[in-house]
Amino acid sequence: MIITVTLNPSVDRTVDLSQPLRRGEVQRASGTRQDPGGKGVNISRALTASGEQTVALAPGDAADPLFTGLDAAGVRYENVPLGAPLRSNITITEPDGTTTKINEPGPPVDQDTVERIVERIVARGAGASWLVCAGSVPPGPAPDIYAVLAARVKGALGAAAPLLALDTSGQPLYEALTPGLPVLPDVIKPNGFELAESLGRTDGAVFESDPRAAAEAAQELVARGVGAVLCTLGGNGAVLVTPEGAWHAVHEPVTVRSTVGAGDSALTGYLVAAQRGDVPSECLRQAVAHGSAAASLPGTQMPTMAQTRPDAVQVTDLGLPPVERGSTHPGAADDAAASPSRTDQTPAGPDAVLDLSDGTSGARRAEPRS
Repeated sequence: MIITVTLNPSVDRTVDLSQPLRRGEVQRASGTRQDPGGKGVNISRALTASGEQTVALAPGDAADPLFTGLDAAGVRYENVPLGAPLRSNITITEPDGTTTKINEPGPPVDQDTVERIVERIVARGAGASWLVCAGSVPPGPAPDIYAVLAARVKGALGAAAPLLALDTSGQPLYEALTPGLPVLPDVIKPNGFELAESLGRTDGAVFESDPRAAAEAAQELVARGVGAVLCTLGGNGAVLVTPEGAWHAVHEPVTVRSTVGAGDSALTGYLVAAQRGDVPSECLRQAVAHGSAAASLPGTQMPTMAQTRPDAVQVTDLGLPPVERGSTHPGAADDAAASPSRTDQTPAGPDAVLDLSDGTSGARRAEPRS
């Protein structure tokens, strides 16, 4: 069983254009579709399509279109009533695969709602293999919400706690990777820009185009104690870095129809392979196969296992030396100094309070992310 948590779920509406987008003009859509959305929700949808057991936890009222959509798709979920409609995100796709996405901020989530989500995780967590925390943080919770949530679950379940996968960006990602925390993720899935951001760097474009540079940077996070870094690089495939090594994988060219959900599907592929007990390089292979399959589908459709082509993925060992946990990589001190300021210097422990305030001056907010 894999539990996903989406604090800022959405209903994703996709508008397909038969011609390139022309700003300021009127255009007719060639097609539209509506899907349940939010990164964790997408991952549960993809896991269900891949035949894996999963349950999606999210705030929202039972009658919200998000949950009726999950019912229709046969995806198991548990909702925590919110008393407000969930957000809608709009995706515009052009014939060449160019994707433009407009994400709403989402309704505020208060402390009581998050506490009830934690209770649901703890109730199910002892029987789960993975806990996936994914997506942006809505108005209300402090940026360190994922770090605090992970500590709370670990404090309640101890050795029975599921492994932790994290897919977010901005300050919530940085806060969850701060050295000295009692719980660090077992796998994170940034893209090249988010990897740079998590290290306080601005060279994300370099990582997107240079897999080896991305892998070397990811080693800094593994040295801190992160279990693995799965960094997606768009058309350049993805890299996977663990303490034992680093690999790069790229798929044969596919016709891109929509990139929305491709990263969610990549993490899904990794989790599916990890559930099978695959070695890291094969987990990366399935991740890239899943992500590429998603990019070839319209809207935010999630691929089935039959739609993935692991045989079309080439995996290369990058030959980087193993990482010693707790070591300091060159530039790590500079990265720490350049990183965004923390809103609370107290490490999150198992008894940490879920501080949902967001009024600290100078704290960088998360980028809009599904």
